[in-house]
Amino acid sequence: MTDPHSLPALVIFDCDGVLVDSEPISLGVLTRGLNAIGLPLDVETVRARYAGTSMVSIMQRIATEDGVQPPDSFAERVKAETLRAFEAELSAMAGIAEALAAFDRPFCVASSSDPVRLRRSLTLTGLLPFFDGRIYSSAEVARGKPFPDLFLHAAARMGAEPAACLVVEDSVPGVQAARAAGMRVAGFTGGGHWGHDRTGQDLLAAGAARVFTAHADLGRIVALG
Repeated sequence: MTDPHSLPALVIFDCDGVLVDSEPISLGVLTRGLNAIGLPLDVETVRARYAGTSMVSIMQRIATEDGVQPPDSFAERVKAETLRAFEAELSAMAGIAEALAAFDRPFCVASSSDPVRLRRSLTLTGLLPFFDGRIYSSAEVARGKPFPDLFLHAAARMGAEPAACLVVEDSVPGVQAARAAGMRVAGFTGGGHWGHDRTGQDLLAAGAARVFTAHADLGRIVALG
């Protein structure tokens, strides 16, 4: 049995809101899209409801919870507009490249983003060399976050036991997914979409062991296990 206080054998990073500061951009695009199909939601409501979940899950929830069936082209239009916005605006999280360059243990990325967006995000921000060959998308599993499938898939591909993994997440569904996978979780609230609560109370309530706001602290967070 893995010692819960031991150093993690594998660190699994979420991408959006952890590695790249994409959530303010993508949530803004999604909000405008939802408004256009008759859902009068503001960006804070969209953040609270959908941050950290895949587009497939978002489309299902809109249909079941709001009774609105988005047009067949809706998801693709939102994806395309998001990628265009990324080209102009996307940046890596402050300090993440330096933190990854100093890392002393295996790590990978596991994201709700589709493979095209995920790889493009890493490429635009210069982070792809850190993760190439160790990139896992929710498109590869049957169920996205908050189910554990993606994190279990990433751990299996990396040859790590779930209990030996530490996940770095910025969303409640992501924290829930990691905990359901039997993994430890650190919550990150340094992204532009976390201005409402840098202490990450929602992440702690969902099961994160601790919360941090700057990647300069990443080494210390990993050392705490």
